[in-house]
Amino acid sequence: MQSTAIFSDLKVIELASVLAGPSVGQFFAELGAEVIKVENPETGGDVTRSWKLASEPADSDMSAYFMSVNAGKASVLLNLKRREDLERLYNLAKTADIVIASYKPGDAEKLGVSYADLKALKPGLIYGHITGFGNDIDRVGYDAIVQAESGFVFLNGEKDGMPQKMPVALTDVLAGHQLKEGLLLALIKRMKNGEGSYVTVSLMEAAISSLVNQATNWLVAGQVPQRLGSEHPNIAPYGNIFKTADNQWLMIAVGSDKQFRALCHILKLSEVEKKPEFTTNAARVKNRELLKPMFESAFSAIGIDVLCSAFLAADIPYGRVNTMDQVFATPQGKAMMLQTLRNGLVQNGLRQVAFRMGEGLVAGGVKAAPRLGEG
Repeated sequence: MQSTAIFSDLKVIELASVLAGPSVGQFFAELGAEVIKVENPETGGDVTRSWKLASEPADSDMSAYFMSVNAGKASVLLNLKRREDLERLYNLAKTADIVIASYKPGDAEKLGVSYADLKALKPGLIYGHITGFGNDIDRVGYDAIVQAESGFVFLNGEKDGMPQKMPVALTDVLAGHQLKEGLLLALIKRMKNGEGSYVTVSLMEAAISSLVNQATNWLVAGQVPQRLGSEHPNIAPYGNIFKTADNQWLMIAVGSDKQFRALCHILKLSEVEKKPEFTTNAARVKNRELLKPMFESAFSAIGIDVLCSAFLAADIPYGRVNTMDQVFATPQGKAMMLQTLRNGLVQNGLRQVAFRMGEGLVAGGVKAAPRLGEG
């Protein structure tokens, strides 16, 4: 790993909880910034400290969920409804570069920690604010609800099945990335003219912006996208999953007619590639249901290792359907593990920084996720 501290002179105050805002805080911490996470002792701190699996110890204040986005920070206990604690925050804000907040619209103003309040203390302050549905909508925006209202839940699931939420807090992750981009642009702006910025991101708009081709299938083509399981509405066979002879799951993603012909050759389905209903992608999209039983039969006769070797040689995109333990046994999975020390013991976490500059991942070592009030 390449170690870097590109933001070693940056101070970040995190007035955010759950996932979106804290993921941005850890991003800056991994890149060397001092990140101070403000938590309310009256409520037990960040609510995700209590979001535990049944297998996690009841007496710990750090759940696996909390640890996913809080490494590298210091935790400071402040009840901002108390004047003395608010003054402590104001003193921190006077020396801060960035504040990350995730208050419902109007709540930051009630507490006295809005952009206007803190900018008065530090004119060059950059304030990043995540909301559920925008600054004008006084509504709590949890990820699952935003997934539903932004169209993701309707699109996700099997064709004849119930709509399904994605198994990660997708809109939180997307909003976090949007806020990172906005804050980095605000830092560039401040370098040029010394001015601070108020950067706002809503989970809803971040989610909608990520609908990409599904959105334009409606906006451009006038077609309301429907559930297709893991299949692709514009390409076939793409995203299809088949069971192999050794009872393993394998996904394919055929993006060109050339790849389709190579796939048929490997599966000994040469007669299929010649049929007019399958020779072009447009034809395969129209006749996708005719392809499935033939492919299911062909895949079920060959072992996964043989198929993977053949697909690799023929440049056919494929993927084993990995479980989480298998993911982190891969070289890429191992590279994304964030290992920290606490009391002499190695603690595993997850990196927020995945890009590279030069030869290695741009992220140095950070301390473990903080216990409540640990600074």
